[in-house]
Amino acid sequence: MDLELQSKRALVTGGSRGIGKAIARGLALEGASVAILARDAERLAATAAEIVNETGAKVVPVVADTTDDAQVERAVAEAVAALGGGIDILVNAAAEPGGYAAPPKLAEIDAAHLQREIDVKVMGYLRCARAVAPYMQAQRWGRIVNLSGLAARQTGNTVGSIRNVAVAAMTKNLADELGPSGINVTVVHPGLTRTERTAALVQARALAAGTSEEAVRKQMAEGNSIRHLVDAAEVANVVVFLCSPKSVAINGDAIAAGGGAPRGIHY
Repeated sequence: MDLELQSKRALVTGGSRGIGKAIARGLALEGASVAILARDAERLAATAAEIVNETGAKVVPVVADTTDDAQVERAVAEAVAALGGGIDILVNAAAEPGGYAAPPKLAEIDAAHLQREIDVKVMGYLRCARAVAPYMQAQRWGRIVNLSGLAARQTGNTVGSIRNVAVAAMTKNLADELGPSGINVTVVHPGLTRTERTAALVQARALAAGTSEEAVRKQMAEGNSIRHLVDAAEVANVVVFLCSPKSVAINGDAIAAGGGAPRGIHY
């Protein structure tokens, strides 16, 4: 299937590693020009060079902290200039992933921690959407995909659930507001996903439990119905489709990409 992404211009936040990096790579493989945004200039440059070497696409690094309004505005302006005068696609993935540390209990949650999580994953996404929307509205077409997570649908991580539900609510509101301008906004909920961080996590869990790394990987995979630990590239495949003109029938909706969370029915 031709996803019709040749010549599209994309901005991927959190694009220097993890799922964001996989999404940037997936878009580049489909022929899009991509700006990747993150805070670490050195890692950004290395990631951009890696994707360029693999795909031959135009990939430019843009350094910014999405908790800062002025930095976001500047970064979007830089991306627009570098990509040729506009932005067609925004993927918001700049947030600390869940599942790598024990979530805080009620007595351990303080206002500063919750506010920081909201500022990064909710307000950060909103800042980026606000900055790119005028370009999309002017051309009457755009795609915004927000990366959230399955904590939006289950208990066990109070802060994670709050921030992820907020992202889903924001997505639907933006979809209804921007849809008449040809802009589709969707949210993707990854589950536990294999990224660059996974090997160290598996090793630490194996040492703590006195078991093998293979046993830990098997246990992690048993958390979904396909019994396979979903890879960042597999999540990226879903996101890249949502970024394409082919996804026009999907707007404001949440797409789970965790291999099938057992028992729950979402309708």
